[in-house]
This record gives sequence, structure tokens and C-alpha cells, in this order.
Amino acid sequence: MSFVLAIDQGTTSSRAIVFRSDISIAAVAQQEFPQHFPASGWVEHEPEDIWTSTVITCRDALEKAGLKARDIAAIGITNQRETTVVWDRATGQAVHRAIVWQDRRTADICAQLKAEGYEPLVSQKTGLIIDPYFSGTKVAWILDQVPGLRQRAERGELLFGTVDCYLLWRLTGGKVHATDATNASRSLLFNIHTGQWDDELLKILRVPRSMLPEVKDSSARFGESVPDLFGGAIPISGIAGDQQAATIGQACFTPGMMKSTYGTGCFALLNTGSTPVASKNKLLTTIAYQLGGKRTYALEGSIFVAGSAVQWLRDGLGIIKQAAETGPLADKSDSTQSVYLVPAFVGMGAPYWRPNARGALFGLTRNTGPAELAHATLESVCYQTFDLWEAMRADWPEAKAAANIVLRVDGGMTASDWTMQRLADLLNAPVDRPMIQETTALGAAYLAGLCAGVYPEPAKFADNWRLEHRFKPNMSAATRERKLKGWAKAVKGVLASDAGE
Repeated sequence: MSFVLAIDQGTTSSRAIVFRSDISIAAVAQQEFPQHFPASGWVEHEPEDIWTSTVITCRDALEKAGLKARDIAAIGITNQRETTVVWDRATGQAVHRAIVWQDRRTADICAQLKAEGYEPLVSQKTGLIIDPYFSGTKVAWILDQVPGLRQRAERGELLFGTVDCYLLWRLTGGKVHATDATNASRSLLFNIHTGQWDDELLKILRVPRSMLPEVKDSSARFGESVPDLFGGAIPISGIAGDQQAATIGQACFTPGMMKSTYGTGCFALLNTGSTPVASKNKLLTTIAYQLGGKRTYALEGSIFVAGSAVQWLRDGLGIIKQAAETGPLADKSDSTQSVYLVPAFVGMGAPYWRPNARGALFGLTRNTGPAELAHATLESVCYQTFDLWEAMRADWPEAKAAANIVLRVDGGMTASDWTMQRLADLLNAPVDRPMIQETTALGAAYLAGLCAGVYPEPAKFADNWRLEHRFKPNMSAATRERKLKGWAKAVKGVLASDAGE
């Protein structure tokens, strides 16, 4: 058995990828599923859609690869993080739609917790800030808003999990309620120093302990899929949140290595080794992975809008038919215009953390058209990455000292050469795009395959990483400075507007 099946359950689609023992891809299947927006700033998924699309894509991938369950050594799961599911322990039925990581409905709960002075304690224990982004306040909201749920939770009738945990529960026929340390570390309920759920945090956020899953290593024997799903039982032996999985897939196992993933949002992680680094610049301290009971930490910067800004150009404004058109369109833009888009469609993430901020365009002229908007949209992703880059270098002196830091990139937007070149120009640093773009799924496959004996130890696995293209900076210092100054001014305008100034 030299194949591993990776489940990559994302925000807008579910994918399944079969990897061979040499990490080449044998088959891919993907299915989009509906998004629900019941109110401004609210984003939901139907848990049943997540489940059925996952099963369908797994079956499709196995069929495309011409493989049976007996040919698969292990299943690895990677998932959209923080998205919160609460379900009935007895029936498996979700008691509310999944509240997606992008959802901002708990902004008032977060503001109240901050006003009560809890943020320093929460940050010290979890490495996070109090923000609607994370799972803890989403669970509390569901228990408070649906009549009778809090009482049922107190009686031990309900379970909580992020998407990985929910899928594991369904895959194992309700036998296993577990997650891994990376997903647990995104909940506001988990102490990243002790590696345990924290009773003090549970009390503050009013989440009953009986709802919580067991927390395991990222590479561990979690359970087996029920035989009737795929024609035979398959061990499930790897789980990691999508950004941590991408960090593993990019082989960022050495402190100082950094990756940035460009999907719906953009997420940059800097490996800081066995030491959690407390950020002074509103970055998150998170668990990069946990292997053999040993935690490796990272600094993380989260940008909420990256690829979804390109979707906005396509679906909201209708100026492109497909994402691939944006680079060539941006190339035709008027170089005399300085148009800036601050894409705070669902608030601003790191390093600002302003959940109520909203997007804005600056520098519009009568001649501004589709090309300039495409240019501003792609550049906005690069500018946001620059903000994270600067914050990381300030937080971790070792990063600043390393003049040779390279950014490894992955995700859908990295297919745009225009965007990657502009990113290298604005960072004034090389940007490396790997041969295997499916790094999130690869990370999940690696964790599962490591446990199953298909893949080697991290250091040897890192030798398999291959460069597809290195983008080197070639923008003049004066142009870079002018552009970054314009971006800072645009951000200042959005923040001032949020403050009601």
C-alpha cells in the first residue's frame, strides 16, 4: 500500500487527492458547495454539504486513480480552520449550520470579553486575541441562540468540533471524537503551553468540557473509516488545520522558514521552533504541528481577503469571467494612476484586527477602469502580505537578522506570475513557488503517511521539496517606498472611517 488519500476540506469546496509514495499526485477530485449569508457579516455552511461533498470527492478520486480501499495506506485530513460545528452526540445531526471562520456575528461578545479585561489572560494562554474569527465565541453563540441547547450541552448531549473533528466523527461512524493540536489551538479554549483544554478559558467562554474532543498529535492513529464508505476500512492517521498542513507540505520544518498560502484569505506562518513567541505586533502565536508529543510553534498572520477579492471582481463587479484574466488585465493598467483597494470586506485581520472595518477604494479618477481595479486588487494581497512580513520581522529578531529569508508560497493565487512578481518586489525578497502547488493536501497526506510508514521523517521529507520558479525583486527602492507609503495612507483612511472619524 503505497498510496495516501488526502481530504482537503476548504471554505468553498471539498477536494480529495491521492498521493503516491513519491508524493506525486495520482488523482484529484473537487466539488464546490453552497455558501450561506443570512445577515451582513454572517457566513454559514450546511454541515451535511461538507460531509456529502467530502465523501463524493473521496470516491471520485479513488475511482480516477483506479484504486480500492485496500490500496490506501492511510487518510489524512486538512480543513478550513475555526469553522464551528455543534451536533447531537446520539444522532450525529448538526443542531445549527456551521459558523464559518469568516463570520463576524460574535463581535459584540468579543467586545464584552475585552471590556471585562480578559484579553491579556486569553492571549497568554492561547497565543490568540479575542476575535470573532476563532471558534470559542461561535460555540457560545450557538448554545445561547438556539432554545434549549445550553441545557442539552450541560447534560452532555452535544459535541463541538472544527470541520476535521466533524469529518473524523462521521468517517468513523461516530466512534471517534478527536482533533489535533493545530486545530485545537485555534479555539480560544486550548492552552498552547500545556497542550490541554483550559478550565479557566472554558468558564470564561461558557463552553461545557463534555462537548470537547480529545486532542492528539497531528500524525497519530485517529481511527478507521467505516467499511461501507469506500469499500473497506482505511486508517485515518493525519490531521492538521489547512495553514499548518501547508506549512508541513512546504517542508518548513526549520525555525526561520516561512510560507504564505493564498486561497480565499491569505495566511503566513513563520516557524519559531520549540519556543512560542509572544507577538508585540498583533500576530498570533500558534502550534505549527505536534509530532511525538512535541509541539513546534509559529507566528501567524491572517489576512481575511485574498482570492475572495478576485472573486469579487468576477461575481460582484463582473469585470472578469475567470481569475486567470486578472494578471494580464492588471498589466494593461495606466501606470500614472495610483489606485489602492483596502479589501476589508469582512473586517481587517492581522496586524490590525478591526472586525468592523469595511473595504474602500482610494485614488479613483475618471479614467479608472477594469484594468486599474484588477491591478489594485492583486496589489492589495501583496501589500497585506508586506504588513505581515514586517510584523514578523519585528516580533522575531532572528528573522530580521536573516538577510536571506525566502517566502515559500502556495494556493490558487500563486498561479498568477504578475502577483508573485509584485509580491517579491514589495517584500524586496525572493518568493519561491514549488513544483507541487497542492501543499495543503500534501501536508495532510504527509502526516498520515508518516504514521503509516509511507513517508520518511521530516528532514528526509524536506529533501523532496522542489522549486518550480523563484521570483526575484526588481523594483527600484524609490518606487517601492512610494507604493508602500500610499498603501499605509489608504489603510489609515479605512481605520479612521471605522473609528467614526
